[in-house]
Amino acid sequence: VATAFSSVAHICRDVNYGWLIRNLHANGASMFFVCIYMHIGRGLYYGSYLYKETWNIGVVLLLLVMATAFVGYVLPWGQMSFWGATVITNLLSAVPYIGNTLVQWIWGGFSVDNATLTRFFAFHFLLPFIIAAVTMVHLMFLHQTGSNNP
Repeated sequence: VATAFSSVAHICRDVNYGWLIRNLHANGASMFFVCIYMHIGRGLYYGSYLYKETWNIGVVLLLLVMATAFVGYVLPWGQMSFWGATVITNLLSAVPYIGNTLVQWIWGGFSVDNATLTRFFAFHFLLPFIIAAVTMVHLMFLHQTGSNNP
């Protein structure tokens, strides 16, 4: 855990244009959300929610992108990251029957610690591949129903 924050600081301070790459990555995620929300707004305006399969896959995509952004937010492992991970993952304890087990599995133990950071790094790496696959399914359903300019 001690090296997570220092590695981000090293990239920003010592690596040539490391600050630029980190800021493009972080702000690019925010711009991606702007595009997603515009896409959702367009879908609401044109009634795309009537195509249930396409819409539901889109909702799954939104949740996957939000999960990817959240675990990416935790990776620098500052105070905000640590407490964000603690609070948000504790929300899962409200799931009936399996909530506490789910939280302990995500944490990799009984509290947010090294194992949590390792798992979040793995999730942050793997989730974009899952998002790409689900995007293909989304496009497949869109191709089935047809898409046209209004």
